[in-house]
Amino acid sequence: MAAIISMSHFAPRTVLYFLLLSSSFFPVFAINITTLLSSFPDLTDFTNLLSTTAVAADLSGRTSITLLAVPNTFLRSSDLANYPSSSPSETYAGDVIRYHVLLEYLSWPDLRLIPAGGKIVTTLFQTTGRASSAFGSVNITRNPESGTVTVVSPTSNATVLALIKTLPYNISVFSVNSLLVPYGFDLMASATQPPSGLNITKALIDAENFNVAAAMLTASGVEGEFERDEGGAGLTLFMPTDQAFSDLPTSLRFQSLPAEKKAVVLRFHVLHSYYPLGSLESIVNPVQPTLATEQNGAGSFTLNIGRVNGSVAIDTGILQASVIRTVIDQNPVAIFGVSKVLLPREFFPIGLNKPGGGGGGGGFSGGVAQPPEISPSPDNSDPVLYSPPTHLSSPPGFGENLSSAAASKKVAARILLGLWCIVFHLLLWQ
Repeated sequence: MAAIISMSHFAPRTVLYFLLLSSSFFPVFAINITTLLSSFPDLTDFTNLLSTTAVAADLSGRTSITLLAVPNTFLRSSDLANYPSSSPSETYAGDVIRYHVLLEYLSWPDLRLIPAGGKIVTTLFQTTGRASSAFGSVNITRNPESGTVTVVSPTSNATVLALIKTLPYNISVFSVNSLLVPYGFDLMASATQPPSGLNITKALIDAENFNVAAAMLTASGVEGEFERDEGGAGLTLFMPTDQAFSDLPTSLRFQSLPAEKKAVVLRFHVLHSYYPLGSLESIVNPVQPTLATEQNGAGSFTLNIGRVNGSVAIDTGILQASVIRTVIDQNPVAIFGVSKVLLPREFFPIGLNKPGGGGGGGGFSGGVAQPPEISPSPDNSDPVLYSPPTHLSSPPGFGENLSSAAASKKVAARILLGLWCIVFHLLLWQ
């Protein structure tokens, strides 16, 4: 016999409190991507790469993402299948997989609504700071006649085959028919390229006038770290001259910094990509992450690189230095002499005062150094009509984190709206 319960037995205020309290207990989903894909035998190779490259761990704390999974058949015919896990540049393999993680939840209906011009979506690779310019994004297009959805990058395309799994507003997994490779990556070349064998300290001593920098590299232990990173994307080092160290204000007590902070400052002088001088002069994205960025988080310890009065200028946020000579340019390593010690704003005060000097690039100013005027870069037309967004004023990962947060807030808003509707109806029944 059905029981009839009078709603008048429940005080509206009590019901309201109960519903509002219960809304705080909605779970926040943590993604265990390997468990999610374990029931799909055709994705075992891709799932294994997610684990071995630590991308699975990266995803565990994220929500509102779309994963483009490559089935075994297509993955085994790609260059990544022959990529040695023991390679000194194995980070490449992880970044290729990160390039398949879109930092936005997309459902099948969302893909069917892709406009004719396509939709630019940021990938997890962009947040590493290792993407060239803003090439950590992909362009998703849809053929209005066939309905085919294609993911386009500057160097590779992949067609979306099927929806594998979806947890609404949290994660969706689509299979694609090809591996997507980020711009500037050559897996086979990086897998077979021998280490450059360049002794950075010796190169600085041989070049003369870099004795202080060479001594600091040796004493801090970061020299070996840099040389291990020479493979893969390479390195670009901005090394201050001996005169640049002499010009440091004594009030800064630079040599009194703790050893770990000195190591961070040295990493702040290094980009995790090889840039010859011509590339620096026409750099597309002036805001560049450094090796210090990789250890301290996106958006921190970045350099603003551009052209001032015909020279390459490097702005740290509190001072501006100039590239005054090329010490060595031997792919995959470039070393440039700079007129000033690059001081990160994270460690040093904004408002240093020192008379001009130090070999170009201007002296310390009484306030924040203005970013250098960036010369127009040459047209960069891509064969696939790829048009990535720019992040000139935002650190890598900034926009995508906002997108993820916005999606989570949207879900929470819908839940609260539903609860309020229930409360409203209960009040009307009284």
